[in-house]
Amino acid sequence: MMLSCKEATRLMSMQMDRELSMGERLQLALHLTACAGCRNFRKQIGFLRTVTRKFGDQIDDSK
Repeated sequence: MMLSCKEATRLMSMQMDRELSMGERLQLALHLTACAGCRNFRKQIGFLRTVTRKFGDQIDDSK
């Protein structure tokens, strides 16, 4: 059964905090092959995570 976009975005968010199970990774990969909107969401959250880490590092360096 194909994940809904809501379920896929939840898994992508969870993936930021923990490793997904093999089944979760397979379901997500299948969904991402078919859904351009979720592929874009994944790129966006990856970009935001990178930017916030760099910003956090700059704040830590200024202390």
